[in-house]
Amino acid sequence: MITIAHLGPPGTFSEEAATVYGGPDAQYLSLISMPAVVTAIETGVATAGVLPIENVLEGSVTTTLDLLIHETNLQICGETVIAIRFYLVGREGLSLPEIKVLYAHPQSLGQCRRFVERCLPGVETVASLSNSAAPAEALADGRAAAAISSFRAAELTGAQFLAHNIQDRSSNVTRFIALGRKDCPPTGDDKTSFCFGFHEDRAGTLVDALDELAREGINMTKLESRPSKEVLGQYIFWVDINGHRDEDHVALALERIRAKTSLFKVCGSYPRYAKLNDLVNS
Repeated sequence: MITIAHLGPPGTFSEEAATVYGGPDAQYLSLISMPAVVTAIETGVATAGVLPIENVLEGSVTTTLDLLIHETNLQICGETVIAIRFYLVGREGLSLPEIKVLYAHPQSLGQCRRFVERCLPGVETVASLSNSAAPAEALADGRAAAAISSFRAAELTGAQFLAHNIQDRSSNVTRFIALGRKDCPPTGDDKTSFCFGFHEDRAGTLVDALDELAREGINMTKLESRPSKEVLGQYIFWVDINGHRDEDHVALALERIRAKTSLFKVCGSYPRYAKLNDLVNS
């Protein structure tokens, strides 16, 4: 039986994504942080792990990108996308005008900014480590406290639902990646993620490298820059493309990019999530 690690505790969206990816026959391991998920896979405690990498409202999850760029050689072996629905919760009998403090994970708070600004103006906000921790912390606070929570986290803690679907957009979704020791063989509908950087800072280096994708007719679906963590103003570029690293035209483009860069790393080829439109429209 495989063991899939994820950011815990139970009730997080990461747990939901892990169960969607792993199915009913897998075992699941809740861990305290995203770096802990990586370490669990590297040391054999877990077979695979699931990490958030991109939200439609808040953009990339930089912790995940930095782990993949700087700290691990694990490979992306899959992806899944889940709908993100947030709820305002608190203790029984609490009403909206009474709320003095709001607990929320920073990402969740950013995704519910419109509701908070309009319905909870001036309320003190407190950062929580996870969407599961937020309702528990609100219930433990002696003040009139509420929390931004997932549905399952609210049920697990016994919090009362005060408002539902408070995210800024109904199309709010998050993409999660699965990590393992190896990526996946070609399926005919795949993505590849890689990163690269340059020692020399001169005009045209980035365009020159990415032009290799256009030469082979490869569609780039994501381009992100992250600090190199070595020199101020020096960046590592993260790229997602359609296609598998073992396909001839993709392999050729990647080798040409490798030759033009000082740092180059393929982070995995994996089946593309194909149900996004159905999920967004549900």
